[in-house]
Amino acid sequence: MSETVTETATAEDAADDAHEAGAHEHPSDWAYIKIALVLAVFTTIEVLTYFESALPIFENNAVTITTLLVLMVVKFYLVATWFMHLKFDNPIFGRMFLAGLVLATGVYIIALSAFEFWA
Repeated sequence: MSETVTETATAEDAADDAHEAGAHEHPSDWAYIKIALVLAVFTTIEVLTYFESALPIFENNAVTITTLLVLMVVKFYLVATWFMHLKFDNPIFGRMFLAGLVLATGVYIIALSAFEFWA
């Protein structure tokens, strides 16, 4: 019985060592707070696009849509890389998310063009 317990403990130690070999240093809490503040500023800008009187530049649909698309891409990148930890994972996961982002942005631009939102 004690040999079984010892073998199990050894297997767990080997698994822990293997996990630690691929381990990475986590960013500090302050890094996450800075990213959250940047996301809050971007969200504020997005909300301001609804109030044309606050910033007259957003009276132009092309400017508003371009601004929202850029903010969408930047926010997606920040959330995916920092909060979903893609920055520290295998690069294939980042490429898969990038492919999805490119596809979604392309479809969104085509849909906006079909409904003539650019005019």
